[in-house]
Amino acid sequence: MKALAPGTVIFHRHRGYGVITSVNLLTGWISARFGSEARTLDLNLSTDEVQFADGEAILFRRAPPDRMPHARLMALVRALHEAGYQRLYLYSWPKPSGLHWRWHLFTGGRDWMQRSWREGWYGSGADYNVNPVMGWGDTPGASTEELVHALARFDPQGLAQALGRDEDHTAWFASVCDALLPGYMYSLDMQRPDGGPLLDMPPVPVVPVRATLPPYAGPDIPWPPGWAGLWSKVHAMPAPRINLTGLPEIPEQTD
Repeated sequence: MKALAPGTVIFHRHRGYGVITSVNLLTGWISARFGSEARTLDLNLSTDEVQFADGEAILFRRAPPDRMPHARLMALVRALHEAGYQRLYLYSWPKPSGLHWRWHLFTGGRDWMQRSWREGWYGSGADYNVNPVMGWGDTPGASTEELVHALARFDPQGLAQALGRDEDHTAWFASVCDALLPGYMYSLDMQRPDGGPLLDMPPVPVVPVRATLPPYAGPDIPWPPGWAGLWSKVHAMPAPRINLTGLPEIPEQTD
């Protein structure tokens, strides 16, 4: 579809030709001027049959968008896995308030506890509600293929770090996508019930991505490879090496 922005010439069957003065694509309403410089008319793109000047219909998606982008991200990661970018991982978790969900796509080595130090791309459901894009030059409602191409254009060096094989994780991720998409997402948040200790290997939390969907009632989702023992392990950063030479050290390259 053509770009829709202030200044676009449109045609309305009752008002004739006009010019758009403002657009709100979150609600599907526009304001347009028809012959009068002082007066604008509010039109709904879903019901008012607005057309471009050449007669092409302007169609607005009537179905409400997903309230969180995680299912779209899961489809994106699966497509990249199938293309050979298997060292790409999706981590999602709730904000402390519980009102929104964050996500992190990271590349390279599969070390879940050092995930926050890995290079990748972050996002938040709070931002997505206002501007439903991932943040790498994509457009609202972009398809999986369009998201892949947008990410490749936006950060080809970063995406190149995901090239490689991780067959265990790729198989796990494909099975999760088969079970959850398109209506549900997973969270890798390790919850403490009632402030108690962490449960060892509880089911992976599953959340619907649309408010109209019922709670997930399918089979339990297993945790991804590499999570075994993370509930009981003591998580501490390794102590820095002692340098007795006085010369700067070149850090070792690790996955």
